[in-house]
Amino acid sequence: MAGLFLVALTLRPQIVGIGPLLPAIQDTLQTTHAVVGLLGTIPVLCMGLFAPPAAYVGARLGTRTAVACSVLLIGIFGIARAVAPNAALVVLFTWPIGVGMGLAGALVPVAVKENFRIHPAGPTGLYTTGVQLGSALSAAIAVPLAAWYGGWRASLVVFSVVTVGLAGAWLFLTRQAPAHDRPMVRPPRLPWHSRVAWLLVALFSLMAFTYYGINAWLPDSYIERGWSDAAAGSLLAVLNFVAIPAALVVPWLSDRVGTRRSWLLAMATTFALGMAGVVLVPDAAYAWVVALGLANGAMFALVLTLPLDLEDEPAGVGALVGMMLGLGYTIGAVSPFVLGAVRDATESFTASLWIIAVFSGLLIASVAALPARSGVRA
Repeated sequence: MAGLFLVALTLRPQIVGIGPLLPAIQDTLQTTHAVVGLLGTIPVLCMGLFAPPAAYVGARLGTRTAVACSVLLIGIFGIARAVAPNAALVVLFTWPIGVGMGLAGALVPVAVKENFRIHPAGPTGLYTTGVQLGSALSAAIAVPLAAWYGGWRASLVVFSVVTVGLAGAWLFLTRQAPAHDRPMVRPPRLPWHSRVAWLLVALFSLMAFTYYGINAWLPDSYIERGWSDAAAGSLLAVLNFVAIPAALVVPWLSDRVGTRRSWLLAMATTFALGMAGVVLVPDAAYAWVVALGLANGAMFALVLTLPLDLEDEPAGVGALVGMMLGLGYTIGAVSPFVLGAVRDATESFTASLWIIAVFSGLLIASVAALPARSGVRA
């Protein structure tokens, strides 16, 4: 469990932590907003494209080795990107960083299924807590690190060196894992004909679309209302920090009180109410982002647990997770662009926020459509 937590810390700093540094990166590289925007878009897209092949990589190398290689990919190419002399190389080295994120994100649920068959929600909650903590910390320290150590390159080097070190910690903590026996049969194909799989894709896609849309445009929407940059930016800080305890506590409770589906329904409703509040009563912004953070942190962990409830074998979990994350992240990657285009067309963020609110309502419907077996306590 400690190893899963440390791996999770590495999976968002190269996306979330780079956000506050984008103006400095753009100035140094003398490039456009569109080019530096790729540094956030490419990893999310890769998290979708490379989640499906993760099951094959895990079957060939073993989950332990495959996770270590994925994290090393993030760290090593993170260092290469930090020292790259021009914009073309910075963008080029972002691709393998995204590949590592996509593979590791899909392999961790398989590791949970292999080691925690009885109560998987607790370890999954711990892992997602690590993701949330890595996001919040990297966003908080990126600019101070750049100020203390000489610029944005220093911040990215620190993130990347720590990532390489955590890959070593993962190998050390899992050193007593049994040797991998490569299976004689191929990993199962992605469950394209499964209704449940498509429901999970719909659920995760809606989550990804709303989450990346909020992270991209919520601060700007409040700047448009007259808030200062610092005050508007603090909304995301509150959202991400509130998500940390929710990602740990709610999945643990779902193993012991009620059902997974009942908790998901409660969190989806909370998320929809929070988003409706942002649109209809914007002055209560901090109350709404607390609701959004609680719901988002809990839902992310709970949805990652559902494949463990629905499949009995790690290979089946890998196939279901690969399809869910693959399509979900790919759809989520377009959210900032689509919502930004709507803002440009309407000259206001109101329509964009209403789209997120409507998608939040669809979250409730997608949870309600899940089969009864997804609601049992593991």
